[in-house]
Amino acid sequence: MAEPTVRLPGIVLASLMFQHVNSDSDVEGLILGESRFDEQVTISDSQADHIHIEETYNVQKHIACHRLNTLYSSDGQVNAEELHKLLAENKQESVIGWYRQRRNSEQQMTFREKLVHENLKSALSNPHMIFVLLTPTKTTPPGSTHRMEYSAFISRSRHFMNVPVLITNLGLLEQLSYWKVSAPCSAAGYSLTMKKHGSKFFCSSGLLKEVNEVNKMNDSLQVELQKTCRDVEESERLVEMLQTEVSALRTKLRERQQSESGKESAADPDEPRKNRLLQEAVRALLASSPLFHTQTLTLQGLPVPDHTDDISTTAREAPPPSATNCRKRLREMLPEKERKRRRSKS
Repeated sequence: MAEPTVRLPGIVLASLMFQHVNSDSDVEGLILGESRFDEQVTISDSQADHIHIEETYNVQKHIACHRLNTLYSSDGQVNAEELHKLLAENKQESVIGWYRQRRNSEQQMTFREKLVHENLKSALSNPHMIFVLLTPTKTTPPGSTHRMEYSAFISRSRHFMNVPVLITNLGLLEQLSYWKVSAPCSAAGYSLTMKKHGSKFFCSSGLLKEVNEVNKMNDSLQVELQKTCRDVEESERLVEMLQTEVSALRTKLRERQQSESGKESAADPDEPRKNRLLQEAVRALLASSPLFHTQTLTLQGLPVPDHTDDISTTAREAPPPSATNCRKRLREMLPEKERKRRRSKS
């Protein structure tokens, strides 16, 4: 049983992605390339011959339609005139399939796409055609990151099956792909031409000179990259050491600040003690010296005693003032004008 495989170069896939990102709507078109069927026969003594068929589709380029839904009608019928206009100078035999790019959809063929695929096989007289579906989606809300999913389909008796897609890049190819394959030509002119100009393009080992130069450049780039990696590693280790030292110094500074703040808090209780001693000393000074005492005087100019007992004792001991004494004191307290008025009346 044949095992189909689609080989898609990375540059063609990048071109499809670029075309789809720069378009405002879905995109569709034709795929050009070649299809190859290889038959491998395995012979063994234990069993009969085993025949294995490899079906490979090599995609070479693509042709995009100028407008959407111009290659076919709404019911899936292929427009032959538009198809020939789209091919232009390309041969009809080079068409191996078609593709479509849909936004924000699943990796499944729609009913119309299946109808178009079957009608396109009949229009191009090619029973072996592939359909490549690309569905890009946004992975972030701002739209800065996109995800492109791709898959290939092929029909067998109107049953569509998914085909594995192999992206072939220059770095993934084997060295056998660059080897010089001897052409099945034994003409003398061909041999002379190859001997004359072969040294300009091929080395003694049979490889292309450009490939050797690319390999040398790759080796030198790897060496420089390793040196840069070592330098970066050393600088990162140096930065780690400096960060460790800085963190240690910060820890010491924090401990020193905490110890100083602890000493200051321990010295704070001594100050209230000194204030109490000062208060007691001032209180003793005020109690011992009468100059700092405040006194209240009576109308007669006598100091009022501090305690009621003293008042009572002085009241008992002092004789009651006579009327004559009271008159004299009142005269002394009255101003001179009031005295003159009383004299003039009398």
